Amino acid sequence: MAATSHASIKSRDGVSTLVDRWPLLGQRRALVIYLCAIVALDLVAVVLFASATEIRWPDVGTFAALMMCGAVCIEATRRLGMPAGVSRDLLSAWWLPVALLLPPVYALFAPIVLQVLLQVRVRAAVLHRRVFSAAAIGLAGCTASVLFHWFVHDPMVLSRGSGSPIMYAVTAALLFSLLNIALIAIAAHTADPDITWREVLWDRESVLLDIVELCLGVTVSIACGLNLALLLLALPPVVLLQRSLLHAQLQAAARTDAKTGLLNAAAWQREADTEIVRARRTGDTLALLIIDIDHFKRVNDAHGHLVGDQVLAGVAATLRSQLRDYDVVGRFGGEEFVVLLPGADVHEARQVAERLRTRIGHMAIPGDDTLIKVTISVGVALMSIHGDELIDLLAAADLALYRAKELGRDRV
Repeated sequence: MAATSHASIKSRDGVSTLVDRWPLLGQRRALVIYLCAIVALDLVAVVLFASATEIRWPDVGTFAALMMCGAVCIEATRRLGMPAGVSRDLLSAWWLPVALLLPPVYALFAPIVLQVLLQVRVRAAVLHRRVFSAAAIGLAGCTASVLFHWFVHDPMVLSRGSGSPIMYAVTAALLFSLLNIALIAIAAHTADPDITWREVLWDRESVLLDIVELCLGVTVSIACGLNLALLLLALPPVVLLQRSLLHAQLQAAARTDAKTGLLNAAAWQREADTEIVRARRTGDTLALLIIDIDHFKRVNDAHGHLVGDQVLAGVAATLRSQLRDYDVVGRFGGEEFVVLLPGADVHEARQVAERLRTRIGHMAIPGDDTLIKVTISVGVALMSIHGDELIDLLAAADLALYRAKELGRDRV
């Protein structure tokens, strides 16, 4: 995260900084410019389309009805609870009908209304993320609306069930989804250039959810075109799907460390136990690594906990990128990480550990007008050589880690 030197309003030992108060200032300069450009473009679009749109009360009524349905979904989410890290919802079921049935200006306002409700009623997220999300969704919805209305002059023909309007509606919904994904992906990649485009663009579960949202949005649009009262029939299934989706995300969040996205200690231990039982049954080799960031407290003391969190996230991303899909990696607490390597012998375990040490040593995190570099120490334990139980392997790897630190750190 890049923060200018004049951002501090107190010395580091005074704890409080301008970056702590305004997290946007702690982001990479390129990311700040990109976020501001998208928000500015959204504001320009609001002004232009608002000045060119005639306000009609039937349109206002339809917009209000769809926003009320979105509010009901948000209230259902609030009652179930949404911790940090749970981000997917089905609010596109209400954004898309706004884009398809109403003039484009309403598509720009819809995400603002619902993002404010999310911020106030569900969870107060970092403000610049909420603002950017509203702008990205608004621009995507506005573009889809312009495209649809270019080909379909009377949106209510959707309710007649003819092929062409529905095809145009699906095309506009697809454009909405692709444009929104692209805007978010560019922000994610700008925030962390080490993340591959595939990681930020392609995810099977996300694609399936996008398809579900697209189908829901077009279906609700057709129902709304038939009769606005049919929203009362569309609302309960969408709320139920929303709650089911949230429940699945809550289960995943319970296994995940919020700062790094890796398995938390409890989830890692369960998966590691399963792998060890399998290795004992099949006679396969297995290795365990304990990884500790050297002098991590100095990073927090010198640059603040926000930068420290970025270092943790950067180390976690490097670990994921250098390990196999079936390796079990988690955050063990503080600045410690654990990795289980099924099928690894002594030679392979040391190779992997050295590769991780080298890659993390080359990693650089921007902060306070400087690039922060860290090193790691790694302790390695091998199944059968150091024990056949998880507790024995952890103890042996921890002892090896202690030895690595005694010998000067930055070593395996």
